[in-house]
Amino acid sequence: MGMLKRSVLLTAMLGLAPVWVVAADNAQLTQEARQQTKAFAQALQKTLKQGIQASGPEAAIQLCNTEAPAIAAGLSQNGWQVARTSTKIRNPDNVADDWELQTLEDFSRRLQAGEDPAGIEATTVADGEFRYMKAIPTAPLCLTCHGSQLAPAVTARLDELYPADQARGFNAGDLRGAFTLRKTLEE
Repeated sequence: MGMLKRSVLLTAMLGLAPVWVVAADNAQLTQEARQQTKAFAQALQKTLKQGIQASGPEAAIQLCNTEAPAIAAGLSQNGWQVARTSTKIRNPDNVADDWELQTLEDFSRRLQAGEDPAGIEATTVADGEFRYMKAIPTAPLCLTCHGSQLAPAVTARLDELYPADQARGFNAGDLRGAFTLRKTLEE
């Protein structure tokens, strides 16, 4: 019996998926996660831009406070949990776990090394879950509410809605945080 046939037979006897099946599953899950992330980013950006255009940055802060969790909840379907996190959080519900913190630190190193932030992502499979993270670089528009020089009305609104806010002092191009997704794997 050839080496490949023995490997497949042993893998089947142990109840494990062959490596190429796991790799294909991970590729499919990564693609799904990318689609979820893109939908989240687009919906959030559209909501914030509309809020700024209609009523200024203070209104966008209110929208971010209420709409960002609603957008994430709306996309959390078909087994996916969709969220955002950062090392400098604004919303205490977005605290990073250990894997997310390690990944954010890796993202920061990669960004500092010159990697294009559009391609900075990571995946892992652990404890029966597929996990995915995608870097969120600080765009110029983000500085309105996340920069070093904030308008007094913006500061007042942030202080009101987020008393423990840490998400200020960013510059364009900094790592603002990451989209973070997880999906429980079927056995």
